[in-house]
Amino acid sequence: MTVLVTGGSGFVGSAVVRRLLAEDASVRVLVRTSSPKQNLASLPVEIVVGDLLDRASLTAALRGIRELYHVAADYRLWARDPRVLHAVNVEGTRTLLTLAGDAGVERIVHTSSVATLGLDPDGRPADEQTPVTLADMIGPYKRSKFLAEQAARELAAEGLPVVIVNPSTPVGPRDIRPTPTGEVIRKAATGRIPAYVDTGLNIVHVDDVAEGHLLACRHGRPGERY
Repeated sequence: MTVLVTGGSGFVGSAVVRRLLAEDASVRVLVRTSSPKQNLASLPVEIVVGDLLDRASLTAALRGIRELYHVAADYRLWARDPRVLHAVNVEGTRTLLTLAGDAGVERIVHTSSVATLGLDPDGRPADEQTPVTLADMIGPYKRSKFLAEQAARELAAEGLPVVIVNPSTPVGPRDIRPTPTGEVIRKAATGRIPAYVDTGLNIVHVDDVAEGHLLACRHGRPGERY
């Protein structure tokens, strides 16, 4: 069985790749030309170069694939031009998932974010069913992830076998860039944060996120969030 992981050289994506390899899966990884590839060093994977905005490269990457983990995203909390985030995270996702359906991919996991989940107005615990709208999303990144998830759910309603996962803030090894969260942790550890905000952060080990991806693929119901 050949599995495609988009964004497989990244923090979460490479953790998913390693977990798949532990199950003896044959793994193909879609990366951009500019992607750092340290996380894939010495791993027995097939690396293909492509881009979520390059339809032909996606079609080629999907050939012979049975399972798809769509982890790739433009993970910037802010961008001078939010249209770039929308193009990659929303339109790129819609194109990839549509092409995956055309290619006959049997199971798809779309990596969304806990940021797309709703909050209970009375402070009670919320879950995947808590109502939420686009107006609740603060900033272009969250809006793009919300709309990407919406696209995945629309395609699921049309029969696409896509399951959605909503991980919270991942931490752990191989955060090489680092991610925005990893950068905050590094600065805090070295005393380079001049002030602190009275807030909270729900963190999860990146390997647990990867495990959740595989569980969603094996047991999740299309169109559902986990």
